[in-house]
Amino acid sequence: MEEIFADGRRVEIIRPDKIIWEVENIKKIDYIRYLLDVSPYLLEHAKDRLLMIWVYPHGIHSKKIEKRSVPVSAPDWVSSTFYKGKQRILLNDKATLIWAANYGAIEFHIPFDRYDMPDHPMEMVFDLDPPDHKSFDLVLEVSIRLKQVLESLGLVSVPRTSGSSGMQIFVPIHRGYTFKETRRINTFVAHYFAEQLPQKITLERPVSKRGNKLYFDYLQLWSGRTMPAVYSARANSKANVAAPLTWAEVEAGVKPSDFNILNMKKRIQEKGDLFQSITTGKSNQSLHDILRFIEKKHI
Repeated sequence: MEEIFADGRRVEIIRPDKIIWEVENIKKIDYIRYLLDVSPYLLEHAKDRLLMIWVYPHGIHSKKIEKRSVPVSAPDWVSSTFYKGKQRILLNDKATLIWAANYGAIEFHIPFDRYDMPDHPMEMVFDLDPPDHKSFDLVLEVSIRLKQVLESLGLVSVPRTSGSSGMQIFVPIHRGYTFKETRRINTFVAHYFAEQLPQKITLERPVSKRGNKLYFDYLQLWSGRTMPAVYSARANSKANVAAPLTWAEVEAGVKPSDFNILNMKKRIQEKGDLFQSITTGKSNQSLHDILRFIEKKHI
């Protein structure tokens, strides 16, 4: 057993030599050290948002268990808040992050709003989901076109791999718009793309109806729904992570498999935190003009 000290707390790591990612030979203690490396950036994205963790008690290729409430076995210092009759986990400090990983959390998922200001998303997000793992070139093509459309609306955006097969485009916004307002813009943009690229894009949410098209997900942006926190690991064989990108990298061509636990520390050292404009250096972009345009056109 090993011990990790964080925020003045001592966490005894259970089975630190347990292999989590066999292909990359990543042990539990390696994973926890990775989380400590990225914690300044992951926590900035996750803080004060009601956390949902996926626990894989029998390995990453087995059934996962969803946890949102503080377990009875958790120490009393785990960051949390009382919400709708339950004590919900908040990922607000390193000690809680390490406790969660030690508990078995592999993926950290968060909602778009914070518990202290519900119904007001911190950002808009477009989720581009390809029909299979071999179609990432289609994701890159659509994401570049989406960037151009958002720029025409006066909005800057930040691309990010999902850590799985797709990509998410984040748009930092002023904290004051409701889910209903941001969803109107997402809907407007999504239907525009479906009309422009009908052979490549679908808005059908059921997987069985998507065929070989990219799913342009504009419905995920809603109260209670979640996405992986930035730099969160994913439960796939390569230990990939949700990695922020530059638009130059998207244009040059990247793959989600390029970014994993083993290379993220060096990447941040070289490029810095590419998600900063969503978190610590957030751009409070206005949506008023776009909403007025949509209202005027009765869209």
